[in-house]
Amino acid sequence: MNYRSFWDNAKKIKKPYFLYGAIFFGFMLWMGFLDTHSWTILSELNQEIDQLEKEKKVLREIIEKDQKTINALKNKDSLERFAREKYGHKKNNETVFIIESQDSLN
Repeated sequence: MNYRSFWDNAKKIKKPYFLYGAIFFGFMLWMGFLDTHSWTILSELNQEIDQLEKEKKVLREIIEKDQKTINALKNKDSLERFAREKYGHKKNNETVFIIESQDSLN
């Protein structure tokens, strides 16, 4: 099949269909890979959105945990307990002995 016979066969097809097919193929190529709103860029953005939503979920859980701690510390007795346990605070004229088990020393 030579070059001339290809165009002769192409002329037998109605020109608008050939033209529409070429335009459609060009449009799909452009939208799929070349445009700023291409399929590849949109898939990358969707992956980033999914990752950010997972991070958002984890951060919300941390915020809820911290909010529960804040609400618990509004009471003076629980605030004092928290300060003693976490930071080793003590009252005046009080001696605190820290007893560690053998397992915690290793």
